[in-house]
Amino acid sequence: MRALVISDTHGLLRPEVLTLASEADALLHAGDVGQPEVLGALRAATPGPVYAVRGNVDREAPLTELPETQLVELGGVWVYLLHDLHALDLSPAAAGIRVVISGHTHAPKLEERGGVTFLNPGSVGPRRFRQPVACAWLYLGAGEVRAQSLTLLP
Repeated sequence: MRALVISDTHGLLRPEVLTLASEADALLHAGDVGQPEVLGALRAATPGPVYAVRGNVDREAPLTELPETQLVELGGVWVYLLHDLHALDLSPAAAGIRVVISGHTHAPKLEERGGVTFLNPGSVGPRRFRQPVACAWLYLGAGEVRAQSLTLLP
């Protein structure tokens, strides 16, 4: 299973993201969607399911109806999705979660801690804080987890 992981679109949906979404088995959006049309376009482009959580800028309906967190099983692996990693209020390893995905900082980051992969794909929305425009691929299956960062604009 190959999932495209994005965050912080802030209402901007780049054509490159739609192209990548069309190649994904699933799409995970870690919040700050910005505009409901973004999710509609991602759902239309992605052959598989689209999972999204609410970020701090998602203050208008229907985005306010997005959950703050989501726990999904992809390729036999439990993945926990939230916007701000500082809001993580559980022990992923104790809960059997192998991947924690967050956004918010706009800074791509990938690290392994205690058998759990922590992935922030960065932001694919408007460039902020001198960060690259980035997303990630997440490969899941047979209990294996591998992530690959993808810089769209350095």
